[in-house]
Amino acid sequence: MPAEPSTESNIESNIEPPAESSIDPHVDPSAASADAIVGRTRRRARHRAERVRKGRQSSSSPRRFVALGCAGAILSVSAFGAVAAASAENEAPASASRGTSAIAAAARDVIIAPASAAKRPAVTSELSTAAAPFTGGTQVSVTGEQLDQVAAVAVGGVAAPIVAATPEQLTFQVPAVADTALGEVAVAFTDASGAPVDVDAADGDSATTASVAAQGSKGAQAAAKSLTLTYTSNPAIDAQLGYVLTHWSSYNTAEYTVLSGVDCANFASQSLIARGWTMDAGWNYDHATGAMSSSWASSTAMRDWLSSRPDLATPLDDSQRGLVKVGDIAQFDWDGSGDRDHTAIVTRVEHSATGTSVWVGGHTKDADYWNVDEAVATGGGSVTYFSLK
Repeated sequence: MPAEPSTESNIESNIEPPAESSIDPHVDPSAASADAIVGRTRRRARHRAERVRKGRQSSSSPRRFVALGCAGAILSVSAFGAVAAASAENEAPASASRGTSAIAAAARDVIIAPASAAKRPAVTSELSTAAAPFTGGTQVSVTGEQLDQVAAVAVGGVAAPIVAATPEQLTFQVPAVADTALGEVAVAFTDASGAPVDVDAADGDSATTASVAAQGSKGAQAAAKSLTLTYTSNPAIDAQLGYVLTHWSSYNTAEYTVLSGVDCANFASQSLIARGWTMDAGWNYDHATGAMSSSWASSTAMRDWLSSRPDLATPLDDSQRGLVKVGDIAQFDWDGSGDRDHTAIVTRVEHSATGTSVWVGGHTKDADYWNVDEAVATGGGSVTYFSLK
């Protein structure tokens, strides 16, 4: 009886090498070898009675499906990566373009506020003094905003010198007017362009009135508030001026000695006594004897004495004529020597667009209204003043 083949040889005989067609060309060869080894191992454990073909089919089909699935996944991932890279490439310049456009649009959308116009001056208070003598010289202040931009002040249409100006306060000097120009007059403020300055003073004060003023270079007419000042008579100056106009040609010999040919300073001193001034050791006259100090009778000595009394007088040169007022002292130097050759009393002051005109009265050159410019033109030399307080 022939010997039965061993189990090992039976198993070997049942193992067939896998057909070449069973290896998926898309699967890595190393993976296929591994699969083959696993297949052999499994086939060794299979029972000899089982059909080999059936086992082979059930083993290779899932492997093929898995291999195909993996290959498809790899291809899909690769394709997705390529698409994503291309998309990123295309997106970069587009994003940059959109960013640039957005920045440009933002720049166009920025609203630049127009430069604000410079704040204009405005008066917000009443006059510090509502009344002043017609002789002028009184300093008046107002408060407000940007007042250092005020270029001119006019009182009753007459230019008033600006003494001091800050953004918060402005001070001007009331100009002198004729003794017949008493009463209430408007005070107007204008800026450098000639436009009227707004006045917004507190309500309820009768010193605020309406006046018509030109608005800017267009010359448009509009109602603008203005403040008012009342010109009054000054009893002291009235008395002084009254004495001059009474005795310029009719000497007061009943009370004073006459200095023939040089009575000008003597007469000016008499007018100051009429004004209410009091004699002192430096300036005096003795009614009983007729004796007088040099400062009473001499023009040069009077200049020196007044210069030493800032409490009584302020010296002015002719360039400051706009500050001169009725009752002030005028002195002339005919020969340019520096001494004072003639003294007179200011009896009239007029301000106009062309300047200030001054008239004087006195003795020696007996006059009530002698024009200063005519006096200098005929006598030569120069004129100076003392503004009296």
